Amino acid sequence: MSALPRALPRGVGAALLAAALFGASTPFAKLLLREVDPWLLAGVLYLGSGLGLLGLVAILRRARGARAEAPLQGQDWIWLGLAIAAGGGAGPVLLMLGLSRTAATTAALLLNLEGVFTALLAWLVFRENLDRRIALGMAAIVGGGIVLTGGTLAPSGGIAGPLAIVAACLAWAIDNNLTRRIASADPLRIAMLKGCAAGVVNVGIALSLGAAWPASVPLAAGALLGLGGYGISLVLFVVALRHVGAARTGAYFSLAPFFGAALGVALLREPITGALILAGVLMGWGVWLHVTEEHSHEHEHHAMAHAHRHVHDEHHQHVHEDAAPPGEPHSHWHVHEPLRHRHPHYPDIHHRHDHPG
Repeated sequence: MSALPRALPRGVGAALLAAALFGASTPFAKLLLREVDPWLLAGVLYLGSGLGLLGLVAILRRARGARAEAPLQGQDWIWLGLAIAAGGGAGPVLLMLGLSRTAATTAALLLNLEGVFTALLAWLVFRENLDRRIALGMAAIVGGGIVLTGGTLAPSGGIAGPLAIVAACLAWAIDNNLTRRIASADPLRIAMLKGCAAGVVNVGIALSLGAAWPASVPLAAGALLGLGGYGISLVLFVVALRHVGAARTGAYFSLAPFFGAALGVALLREPITGALILAGVLMGWGVWLHVTEEHSHEHEHHAMAHAHRHVHDEHHQHVHEDAAPPGEPHSHWHVHEPLRHRHPHYPDIHHRHDHPG
């Protein structure tokens, strides 16, 4: 086996931090559920995410200097619209329908399927490379999630509830893979639009079902929690999609329940159980399998032209026009000439090639 690399591959740190922020939001949200309707809280979290990032985008727009991220353009809007419809529209509604008919332990177990579905779609539909080591690592991470959530499926209210949760996981997996196609664009704007759309959907549904607005303090707390646990987490998730692809990002994000459980031990004084320790070992092993991956072979880059945040590395040896932004990293429309070489790589935006076998 190879030794642990000196530094995490680009994108892995972003994916792990995204999982940590999202997972940490769970115990805090559990505290807010004492005063806020569950469905309305979901909407407040999403709206806090979207509106908070909207403010951040406005601040950055006023800042001087070159644009460091590429804007959404052309077909990007179609992919983003489909991703929002799947993850911000269908996903939350299906989850709430499922939770209303499913035990909490069963629901928590089924939610582990999002990472599995994300990887399978990336591999089977979008042709992302997924070798045995990555598959084994993902299985270990998901296995840790199963251990953490009890490992039993006993639907007491029939099959309709669990099926709705499975469908929600599939909707979010579709969202993840569609977002991968636009990951080269500005992650702040992508996350902002997703948060606003999902927030409006969930708040609208909650109010139509009779939910009452909470007091100002829990409302503000929910919005701030959404900005960190949903908004900034999603920005980091998109950055990870850009660098390591959907399957690996989905696997790392499956660590979120462990981060939430670990924080629950400290915040809510929940006990340290054998299941938590075993889950940590399995998930840690899975992450180790991923970050020590050595995927290297001769591959060919076909000619392509696009805009995204970049520095002038071996894949970006283009000539700048007078209007090109100064400094690095920066973003502008540029052309990649055909290139054939060999080096370690991930399925990032420049390495989405086919693999033999």
